[in-house]
Amino acid sequence: MLDPRRFPELLTPAEMAEADRLSVAAGVSSAAMMERAGAAVAAEAARMAPSRGRIAVLCGQGGNGGDGFVAARLLVEWGYRVELSLMGDHATLLAARDGLRGDAAVAAGRWSGPVRNAGSLDLDAADLVIDALLGAGLSRPLAGEALAEVGRINAFGRSGRPVLSIDVPSGLDGESGVAQGAAVNASASVTFFRLKPGHLLQPGRALCGRLVLAEIGSAPSALAAIAPSAFVNAPAIWRSELSRPGAGSHKYSRGAALIVSGAAHRTGAARLAARAALRVGAGLATIASPLAAVADNAAHSTAVMVAPFSGLAGFARLLADPRRNAALIGPGAGVGEETRGLVAAALSAPSDKPRAIILDADALTSFAGDAAGLAKLIAGAAHATVVTPHEGEFARLFRGCTEIIENKSKLSRARAAAAMLGAFVVLKGADTVVAAPDGRAAIGFDLPPELATAGSGDTLAGFVCGLLAQSMPGFEAAAAAVWLHGACARALGPGLIAEDLAEALPGVLRALLA
Repeated sequence: MLDPRRFPELLTPAEMAEADRLSVAAGVSSAAMMERAGAAVAAEAARMAPSRGRIAVLCGQGGNGGDGFVAARLLVEWGYRVELSLMGDHATLLAARDGLRGDAAVAAGRWSGPVRNAGSLDLDAADLVIDALLGAGLSRPLAGEALAEVGRINAFGRSGRPVLSIDVPSGLDGESGVAQGAAVNASASVTFFRLKPGHLLQPGRALCGRLVLAEIGSAPSALAAIAPSAFVNAPAIWRSELSRPGAGSHKYSRGAALIVSGAAHRTGAARLAARAALRVGAGLATIASPLAAVADNAAHSTAVMVAPFSGLAGFARLLADPRRNAALIGPGAGVGEETRGLVAAALSAPSDKPRAIILDADALTSFAGDAAGLAKLIAGAAHATVVTPHEGEFARLFRGCTEIIENKSKLSRARAAAAMLGAFVVLKGADTVVAAPDGRAAIGFDLPPELATAGSGDTLAGFVCGLLAQSMPGFEAAAAAVWLHGACARALGPGLIAEDLAEALPGVLRALLA
């Protein structure tokens, strides 16, 4: 089995079909690929079911059904008691041969057992159900026989017994991760060659259960021809861009981050972000503090410096230092015209060196319903810009942009937002998506739920800021920050609070860079 983190390319259902076509053109037998796929399913089923247990295989009339026939045949050879059903009228063995096409028909022809009508199997007698009904390219709501079969499978699963889906749970759109009205809630899913976006995007990730990625002999050249633009967010896609200090490094050569603080009663978020920027490798982190908040920030900061400012003119003077090559605005900043002014000043500030701008939280909400206005400011900037909204902030920022906020696919929403803003977008959540204006995207893989805690997003913004201060490219910096954020939470486990995340980073980086 393959580790998706080492094979991070994501393929849409259409791209996977193209990979199959290219593999056949390169001389790979499509029947052999189906045989390997079915064997991978059978091997996983054997791990999930008791020895010589009862297994029900529910097949559809597409390629998934063919995989199901292969798995059923092999499981019988291994001593399991297998019953199989096929959707469609007159599901006899002869009809299976006639109703299925291509390799699926060949696989059905090699099955020597009876083929039952859909809905006729006694699932109560089974130890495991294999869902081989529908593939990843489903684009319409389930109805009729398919809907009824999905309901029966889910009733079986609710009894506490395992369900194994082939490719994706039936009813799930493999591109968007959205259930088409209803979908199988699987204990595990076996997919082939590469994961699809729908395996990682919610609710698809939850519906898939444990993911098993199997090699079926697809031609490696197919990936180069397809040139995927979406990836599992894993070190393989950004590790080479991580900066490491050298013998001649000093604090300014490692980058200087500027983090804007809120008013006296809203200073904690900026301090979390500033400490995170330092921990991730920035040589210097400075909190730009309103005068009334200086005492509060100074009393709680040691390694982090504090620079007072008053008004936009004072902020501009802080930005005038060319050594400050990354600036973060938003955590605790407050919503309103003052914060809009700070954003405009940062995006328009001249600099002899490239300066990255990170906009989070209140900086984004200050542009609620005015994404076009923010995009205009970003377009006039000579800097890479990263925005880090959660779903609520995203919806407020793009209010009125129905083509973006009404798209059911989180991946498509993030890509459309990045293209509109001309910025790198980190759309946060259990399935955080990082998107670039050029269409590249990375989707978080099993991010820990412990990250759902106050201040977690401020720490993430600080990680992004610190990596950008080290001149890491925008897409790679944002993706690396999300991964490191999750790795810190995973290392800490239950009970973590936001202050803990940056403190866990040295151990995470040490393991990553070993």
